[in-house]
Amino acid sequence: MEGVSIVIVAAGRGMRMDQGDKIFIDIAGLPLIGHTWRQFDQLTETGEIIMVTRDNARPQFKELARRIGVGKPWKLVAGGEERQDSVWNGVNATDAEMSLVAIQDGARPCTPHSAIQAALAAARETGAAVLAKRVSDTLKRGDGQAQIAGTVDRENLWAVQTPQVFRREIILAALAKVREKGLLVTDDAAACEALGQAVRLIECEQPNPKATTPADLPFIESLLSG
Repeated sequence: MEGVSIVIVAAGRGMRMDQGDKIFIDIAGLPLIGHTWRQFDQLTETGEIIMVTRDNARPQFKELARRIGVGKPWKLVAGGEERQDSVWNGVNATDAEMSLVAIQDGARPCTPHSAIQAALAAARETGAAVLAKRVSDTLKRGDGQAQIAGTVDRENLWAVQTPQVFRREIILAALAKVREKGLLVTDDAAACEALGQAVRLIECEQPNPKATTPADLPFIESLLSG
C-alpha cells in the first residue's frame, strides 16, 4: 500500500461563521477541527497528518491531540496569506516518501471513509481525484442588480468537496505553476487545471458538509452525533 499524507487546512478564521474561530466551535463533544482530525487519524491508509494552522493556535492543537489520542504521526505547519499558500506550506512539509497527498478542509468533519478511499484509489490510477456532488438545484445567472439574467444548464455541473487527492509530485508542480503565474485559486484542483493535469471526479453520495455559516452547524451536529 502506497503511503498517504493528509494535509488538513485549518489556518483561516471563518469570518462568515460570526462565532469566533469556527474550527474550535464545540460541537458534538469536541471542537469542530477535532472531529476532522480524528476522522483521518482513524483512516487505515493515513501515514501522517499535517495540520496547517496559525501560529497562535498551536497550544490549542497540541492540547486537542492529547484529548483525542492521536495515533498517527502528525505535525503543525504555519499557514499562509491565502488558502493556496497554506496548502503549499502543508504539502511541502509532507514526507517525500509518501506517494499521495490528500488535502482536506479543517471545517469538513463528516467525510465518510468509503468516499476518501474511493478518491485515494482514483488518484493512484490517474494522478488526481476530488470528491464532488452533482448540482441538483436549478441555477440562475444574475445581472449584478439582483435580477435573473438567464438559466444555467446544470448538466455536467459539480460542486467540489474535499478531500482532493493527488500524487505528491503532481500537486507540488501544480502549486508551483500557480505561484509562478501569480494566479489565485479557490481549490487545489484548479491548480492542476492550470498545469493541464486531468482530475477525476468522485461522486460522494453521503453527506459531506463544510461548516461555513451558523446554519450549517445543526446538520453537521446531527451527523456527528448519529
